[in-house]
Amino acid sequence: MKFLFISPRFSGGIGGHAAMLAEQLTKNGHEVKKMETTHIPIKNMKNPSFAVLSSLKSMFDREFYDIVHGFNIPSAYAMKYAKGKKKVLSVHGVFSDQVDTLHSKSVSSIAKNAQSQVLQWPDKLTTDSKATQKLYKEKFDIEFEYLPSPLDTTMFNKIGSVKKIKNQIAYVGRDSREKGIDILKEAESEINGNVVYCTDRSWEEAMHIIKSSSIVVVPSRMESLPTTVKEAFYLNVPVIGTNVGGIPELIKNNETGIIVPPENPSELAQAINELLSDREKSEKLATNGNTFVKNNMTWDVILPKYVQFYEDLLKD
Repeated sequence: MKFLFISPRFSGGIGGHAAMLAEQLTKNGHEVKKMETTHIPIKNMKNPSFAVLSSLKSMFDREFYDIVHGFNIPSAYAMKYAKGKKKVLSVHGVFSDQVDTLHSKSVSSIAKNAQSQVLQWPDKLTTDSKATQKLYKEKFDIEFEYLPSPLDTTMFNKIGSVKKIKNQIAYVGRDSREKGIDILKEAESEINGNVVYCTDRSWEEAMHIIKSSSIVVVPSRMESLPTTVKEAFYLNVPVIGTNVGGIPELIKNNETGIIVPPENPSELAQAINELLSDREKSEKLATNGNTFVKNNMTWDVILPKYVQFYEDLLKD
């Protein structure tokens, strides 16, 4: 199959997933072209400028593709104008809700109008979490295909042995409100350990810190299917996360991790302290999480589902 992948960036979040999927498809004999387009580096202009510039690029692209796959709402405009048998759009999280959290009411209103329009364009919509799938069905009566984003486990070959640091707690993610970093910082004075914040480090550095830690904390207010949880699972580190978005799809409370309510620093600190003091439970959660991610969230498991999805789409 011949693919065109369109994304505002091919790193981090949904862009990282797009890059990994492109690499896996290429390894398996498919042809994948990645459309990369610059954008205006101003906060509220990044997505609009990407939408305009990538659309122009699509209009002048004379190649024809079996599948044109856009990643996130701003990619939908270029997806619409690209030449392909079938069009797919992937959205991780409800786009308008994310914009509500991060931007002004005027920007949010524009995003909601854009979302309602562009979701009608593709032949198929996909998302990586059942929570997002359910929300779009409830809010907009739109059907999404569930295709989770797995880990590239070969990347972990770069992470060698790491010495454990007693009672170290790791946070890995953006320094932003939706990630709940402020909630963890508020809880920090009650925590019987040292919190290390990985907000601007290389992937290798972040993985070393996770591996050296006793617990990884995901205190989010809003999430899709966080990669950090899967990475911690793979590295045999227990995770405490909030009961939002797709986190409970990964963390089964007291089985593969600990679930706490969002926006509750005291309860978060209590859960961290209890797990720090219970080595047997910590080891059990780490082992169960590791087994879960290896059985359900690797490319060996997920790639055949993507290939089948594309093949079925081309038969329609």
